[in-house]
Amino acid sequence: MTKLRVAVLYGGMSSEREVSLVSGAACADALTAEGYDVTRIDVAPNLWEQLHAADPDVVFNALHGDWGEDGRVQGVLDMFGAPYTHSGVMASALAMDKHRSKAVLRDVGINVPDGLLVPRIDAAKDHAMEPTYVLKPNGQGSSKSVYIVREGDAPPAKMAEDSGMGELVICERFVPGRELTVSVMNGEAWDVTEIKPKNDFYDFDAKYSEGGSTHILPAEIPDDVRELCLSWAALAHQALGCRGVSRADFIFSDINADLTDIVKKVVMLEVNTQPGMTPTSLVPEQAALRGISFSRLCRRIVEDASWPR
Repeated sequence: MTKLRVAVLYGGMSSEREVSLVSGAACADALTAEGYDVTRIDVAPNLWEQLHAADPDVVFNALHGDWGEDGRVQGVLDMFGAPYTHSGVMASALAMDKHRSKAVLRDVGINVPDGLLVPRIDAAKDHAMEPTYVLKPNGQGSSKSVYIVREGDAPPAKMAEDSGMGELVICERFVPGRELTVSVMNGEAWDVTEIKPKNDFYDFDAKYSEGGSTHILPAEIPDDVRELCLSWAALAHQALGCRGVSRADFIFSDINADLTDIVKKVVMLEVNTQPGMTPTSLVPEQAALRGISFSRLCRRIVEDASWPR
């Protein structure tokens, strides 16, 4: 029997290239072990030629960041015509745009932080809102170039030179509390993990450096908080039009004793349409809790692939 040919897209041209190389290599190894004929494509500007040279039956997208999860690569894959994994053009572009995706999430009744888009140069000179607030790129993942401006701090002047953030950045109210995350596969929310970063918040180093954070699965939280996170993660997946795997990140503000309504204590930060995919990443950890091995999870993602998305 002829093996199904799977092209794994990884690496790429974004600031998250190194993370994607790790995710993609792990997925390629797992799919090879599952019996697929795997070709690894370190994505370059000539992706169209790379795809035609590989001639895959299915494309597994293991890219992260811009030119990976913002809809542009998905557009190339739509034109190529082979079934591919994860979300399509619309959901990828929308989820990557934090400001616009929050408008959709708010519209379906999900709590999100108050915020606004501001020119990066202006935010480096003057406070965009009263501290404490967070400044971060509007269209990147993995918590790179995130500035927390606390009461008494000056605006982050060095951000003016941080051109990788883009011309417009998102400024949103800082929400203190516990970091929670929920994996969703084909619309089904799996479980809630609490992330305890060694730093002040779940930044790039906490996500990807060894020992940067501790994962507690299942999270030790009240049942009503768990059910709310699960239902909101599934709702967000649907509202944004996600396909395959997504991951929703939350803050549970249990430290605010003034809030008696549990709904007001939970805030969704964002939805990630291309979650990290190593055996110890958050999504595979939740899959393992359900008895799904890493290689089997990769197989399920391939089996879910379709065109168009």
